[in-house]
Amino acid sequence: MADQADIDWMKQALVLAQQAAAMGEVPVGALVVLDGQVIGQGYNQPISAHDPCAHAEIVALREAALRVGNYRLPGAQVYVTLEPCMMCTGAMVHARIERLIYGASEPKAGAVQSRLQGFELPHINHRPAVTGGVLATECGEQLSAFFRTRRALKRASEAGGKVT
Repeated sequence: MADQADIDWMKQALVLAQQAAAMGEVPVGALVVLDGQVIGQGYNQPISAHDPCAHAEIVALREAALRVGNYRLPGAQVYVTLEPCMMCTGAMVHARIERLIYGASEPKAGAVQSRLQGFELPHINHRPAVTGGVLATECGEQLSAFFRTRRALKRASEAGGKVT
């Protein structure tokens, strides 16, 4: 169950997601929080970083691991605006994340609840607690607005620059 702290952290993740959108990246933002302090943050940047692994969660986990000097992050919580993919859920298992809190569901590639229940696979040796749907409307609208704008720009480009 989400509390006010979850909402406040998710609002910070939404600000990070906006940075991704400003760079033309899919707007997803993530924070790693330990003992009430942000120890890692990131936003999607696979296009600009030329790195297929540069999802918001991975960027935030890398920063957090460097900050604490260990790839294991027991007791840490990950806040992310979109339900994580398979790669990101796997990274959270390896990092021993205590809790995942996400905003919008990802019906196409979500690997927590939507398409795959990655933390429920029988061979997984660590299972973070999960709270989904925190500020889901705001997170989903940020993504929808990004893709609406992208589609409109594509249509305009195809129409010879005329916005229809």
